[in-house]
Amino acid sequence: MEKEQNQKSEDNTDTENKDNVVVNETSNNDSQKNLDNKKEKTEKKPEDKIIELEDKLARTFAEMENQRRRFEKEKEEAYEYGGFIFAKEALNLIDNLERSKQILQSDETLKNSDALNKTLEHFDIIYKDILSVFSKNDIKPIESLNKKLDPNFHQAMMEIDDDQKEPGTIIQEIQKGFTIKDRLLRPSLVGVSKKTEKKDTNTKENKENLENK
Repeated sequence: MEKEQNQKSEDNTDTENKDNVVVNETSNNDSQKNLDNKKEKTEKKPEDKIIELEDKLARTFAEMENQRRRFEKEKEEAYEYGGFIFAKEALNLIDNLERSKQILQSDETLKNSDALNKTLEHFDIIYKDILSVFSKNDIKPIESLNKKLDPNFHQAMMEIDDDQKEPGTIIQEIQKGFTIKDRLLRPSLVGVSKKTEKKDTNTKENKENLENK
């Protein structure tokens, strides 16, 4: 009797194990199918892959072209304006020459002397030679006198009463300005004209009369 019961329990256990194996196999199959479906969904078609690669290549070539253009522009600017700082420093030669000339001209002991006239002639020759060298390197002086004030090239340092000129006209050049090619090297320091302020004589007389009363 006991043997029969043991045999039955063993048979039941085997049946349960078989059922579990079938269930596990079924679930594994379902999982595999799900994975396969996901792969099919996520995996791109060859045509899509080709389009994506073409897009990446186009972007890469565009970036390379932009970098090449930037490099070319920087190279051109370095070639054209590489001497900008040197040119700006060289303007001190002009300034020192002008100052020396003014000092000599204002010296009372040298006025109207042959030595002064010869010295000034030499200064003028040197000045013209410097301007000639500047001009060959596209460094040119800015025209200022009798021109309207242009903030792009002129810097007003003072206003001078002048009823003969239109207000804002440059009537004095304190320091000459220069350009190098199409770029400002330094602005001209200038004095500009303004209308003379007219005093109201009637108001003044009225004030005096009131004070006298």
